[in-house]
Amino acid sequence: MTLMRLFTCVDPSTDIQENLEWLLARLRPTAKLRWSRPDNLHLTLKFIGEFPSAQLPALKQALEQVPPPPRFDVGVRGLGFFPHAKAPRVFWAGVEAPPALTDLAIAIDQAVEPLGVQREPRPFTPHLTLARIQDRTSLEKMQKAIQALPSLEFGVFAPDRFYLYESRPGQGGSIYSKVAEFPWR
Repeated sequence: MTLMRLFTCVDPSTDIQENLEWLLARLRPTAKLRWSRPDNLHLTLKFIGEFPSAQLPALKQALEQVPPPPRFDVGVRGLGFFPHAKAPRVFWAGVEAPPALTDLAIAIDQAVEPLGVQREPRPFTPHLTLARIQDRTSLEKMQKAIQALPSLEFGVFAPDRFYLYESRPGQGGSIYSKVAEFPWR
């Protein structure tokens, strides 16, 4: 049985991606982290994980049934750490959106559950992962670089679709490939 590593997401607009690429170029030299590639930045709605490729048609059909959300804007602003700054594992850009984004994530979670995908036990916390922190490392230079930034506002966009992506290991990090898109307008 062939397995695919899958997730659903919303892609940021080109201008937000460019703003975050500018940010990453400034912060990357300040700390030894596993930095995200700018073209990999996405707002995860549901991490599906290992999924049988033979069931892909059923998964796509389930995702096509997700009710379209009303139009909404997503703001990308602020920076932070999961689980917290004292013991960080993930460095992220914040996402501000109305409840429609959370409702979409919940609807996707519910749509894929009958296919054997576990429901997400944690509350939905929208963010864009900028880096993963594997080893304890000093973030002092990075903190100073963040304080020196002219702004922590990275833009606003209005998504009109979500995607199903496959993640495969590659040199220098994961390689993401679009498997399907689900427009709602």
